Amino acid sequence: MKLSPQWIREFVDLPVDDRRLAEDLTSIGIAVEGVSGEGPNTVFEMEIGTNRPDAMNHYGVSREAAAFYAVPLKPIEVKLPSARKHIPSDASGTQPHAAGRHGVEIDVEDKEGCARYTAQIIRGVTIKASSEKIASRLAQVDQRAINNAADASNYTLWEIGHPTHAFDLDLLEDGKIVVRRAREGERLKTLDGVERKLSQDDLIIADANKPVALAGVMGGFDTMITERTKNILIESAWFDPVAVRKTAKRLGMHTDASHRFERGADYGATPIACALVAGRIIESGGGELQGTAIDAVAREIDQAPVVLRVSHVIRVLGARFETHQIVGILNRLGFELIPEPAVHPEFSVRVPSWRLDVEREIDVIEEIARLHGYNNFSNSLPSFSGAVAENQRTKRQNKLRSSLLALGYNEAVSLSFISHEDAEAFSSSPVVELENPLSEEASLMRSSLVPGMMNMLAHNMNRGVDEVRLFEMGDVYEAEGAGTLEHSRVCLAATLAALKNWLPQGCALDKKNSSEVDVFRMFKGDVETLLNAFQHKSLTIDATAAEYYHPGLSARMLLDGEVVAQLGQLHPQIAAARKLRQDVFIAEIFSDKLYKRRLRDVLYRPLPKFPAVERDFSFLFDDEVTFDKIETAINSLRLTELRSFDPVEIFRGGSVPADHYSILLRAKFQSLERTLREEEVADWSAQIVNALKGLGGTQRA
Repeated sequence: MKLSPQWIREFVDLPVDDRRLAEDLTSIGIAVEGVSGEGPNTVFEMEIGTNRPDAMNHYGVSREAAAFYAVPLKPIEVKLPSARKHIPSDASGTQPHAAGRHGVEIDVEDKEGCARYTAQIIRGVTIKASSEKIASRLAQVDQRAINNAADASNYTLWEIGHPTHAFDLDLLEDGKIVVRRAREGERLKTLDGVERKLSQDDLIIADANKPVALAGVMGGFDTMITERTKNILIESAWFDPVAVRKTAKRLGMHTDASHRFERGADYGATPIACALVAGRIIESGGGELQGTAIDAVAREIDQAPVVLRVSHVIRVLGARFETHQIVGILNRLGFELIPEPAVHPEFSVRVPSWRLDVEREIDVIEEIARLHGYNNFSNSLPSFSGAVAENQRTKRQNKLRSSLLALGYNEAVSLSFISHEDAEAFSSSPVVELENPLSEEASLMRSSLVPGMMNMLAHNMNRGVDEVRLFEMGDVYEAEGAGTLEHSRVCLAATLAALKNWLPQGCALDKKNSSEVDVFRMFKGDVETLLNAFQHKSLTIDATAAEYYHPGLSARMLLDGEVVAQLGQLHPQIAAARKLRQDVFIAEIFSDKLYKRRLRDVLYRPLPKFPAVERDFSFLFDDEVTFDKIETAINSLRLTELRSFDPVEIFRGGSVPADHYSILLRAKFQSLERTLREEEVADWSAQIVNALKGLGGTQRA
């Protein structure tokens, strides 16, 4: 969200400029991700944690800044025509069923869903455009000016963080407000013009006969403020976070109001928010307050005091704090400390109404730590004596990570949640459902790392980064009966551009002329490098892989007959559906199987003193003859001086018959003890030719 430092300075006199303010706020957990504009037009791009709705507004950030710099925080001023700074309440205004002297009745039927409902009536209002100050302030935080009544509500939301709403009083039947659950068959047309079918679980605001708003989410279309509006009822309430979230999620709605109510609004802010909106409407559009504010309290929300022990603060933070330092920090944040005479020094801490995230002693200690400044704690290690047993699994995991980094891949982390669609496309194992998912796109624990990897590749490519090489190490999840199984996986991926850029220069695999087959071979080589770090007798490859791989450019890898990896080019149809702008290659390594194997010992072998001899063989093969079969046939010859046997070029078309291919193979012979004789090399070459002919190959001139 965006906040204005100029607006923040209205509530606190800051001793620093905007740039330093941004740095200091970030250091205490109120993150400023970016700064744009200059002077009065400076805007902070904020990243406020979901547990801190109290800081999702200018006054909340001002409170944090005042506490950090130890300067006074200015109180919120309410400008009502009577010039009274406190809002009086009717004698009946402390009950869930309340009415002001003007006769409007507030009935809170659902006391769990709505703990407090404050309302104020203004009569004789003129609806018009807001002042330049209000409109420009809203524009700075990306809010569109609507009219003076709606803007007063929005301005107050961004000022103190409490959502409010204004109804056209004359459109409320019988002048009554009822807070209740929706009834079967009820519908509501919301402000966005969409008619919504309500559920009996939905918390709503109704008049005497019909719903007029979704509580904490959005107002109704039929009672909205228009140019014809003369009389207004202002609503400021505290709604249950769970009730608001359920309704917003079921209807697929997310509003500024629901964003705050879902995370916990300030129970004590309803009267002040109502008064602020009323004052701004009267200031811009005239009108008169009708009676006093109605404050219908259905139930009290008062957080239990938290016990704080000074000795525990010192033990947890590892630094000595004087009692007056602790009291000073917490008082500046709005906490009240009451000494407990029975155990000294110990305090009973009363948590302010806007800090619903503070529930335990450790939460209070965290507040002390962040205001003191994490950078102000000295670096130290805990004392330890004894032996440390090396974790073999961690050692093997670190070997994979270091090898991938050495191969040029960058480590990345994706979400642990995927959609049903991704689960069906990229795995066949039973899925693990989330009871309360954030969205349909994140409703399952991931059963594959591939969807997250594709999202990260697309994220990079959509921002002009074409040469991408990434890997992720993490767990996937599978349902088993009433429990869940976790499996370790490694997923690596690279774009075609990245792999071509790493091909050797000045050879048959030059990046300017390389085919996707060459690129696949190089990518396969990366996976082989990883697998060869683990002990095994044989590494074999077959062409069987999952359906989401390209059928002609994919394979499985087996160590001693056990499948430990699958890789290949992503299927073109899937790449197109994901809007990937170039071909990508993905490999999945079943690392939990690898971790059961020991790492291979690194052995030193001196460089050979004697020259190598190379021989090329050009053969024509049927498409059914794979290189795996060719390699197996050559290995079965057991030529002790054969150091390597690799494909160099593959050619199709031209004079090559259909369903056939021409391949150039290169053998390298070398002895560690002597120079090879020509007749030896000729004999080995003849054996290779015979083996290749035995596979049905035809030697080409």
